Amino acid sequence: MPRTQRNDNFIDKSFTVMADIILKIMPTNKRAKEAFAYYRDGMSAQSDGEYAEALENYYEALNLEDDPYDRSFILYNIALIHTSNGEHDKALESYHQALELNSRLPQAMNNIAVIYHHQGEKAKEAGLDQEADALFDKAAEYWKQAIRMAPNNYIEAQNWLKTTGRSTMDVFF
Repeated sequence: MPRTQRNDNFIDKSFTVMADIILKIMPTNKRAKEAFAYYRDGMSAQSDGEYAEALENYYEALNLEDDPYDRSFILYNIALIHTSNGEHDKALESYHQALELNSRLPQAMNNIAVIYHHQGEKAKEAGLDQEADALFDKAAEYWKQAIRMAPNNYIEAQNWLKTTGRSTMDVFF
């Protein structure tokens, strides 16, 4: 049974009904509608913490979706799950694929920076100072890009950039 038929609360049912109406009246082909249905089921499963089910749905949506912009958001959500599962290499790969399709995803750049920063902290704990610095520098570059696109976001990253001397910019826009 599709996930959308299992929703048992008012908000989920309302969202499902509205999404179904939109799908029916959208002037698009059957394949795109099917891709959206899988994407919607993936988001529902992801919000319930059912990551394996969400990934199955996202990969089905990815196989069906032709639009690069829509594919970027599918890949972004796949990366979120890999990040949550601690699969950082897979997450980075999916974030980079999403950015290749849609370079205006500051949230993907932020998440890449977070992963590099985390890896830098691990390297630092292991006494690998040069590797840590290189990873921190990578994190800084991605944070700068994210902040330029969304200057009112990522305040902690802005503070980290300033306190570590990795950025002297006061304003990022």
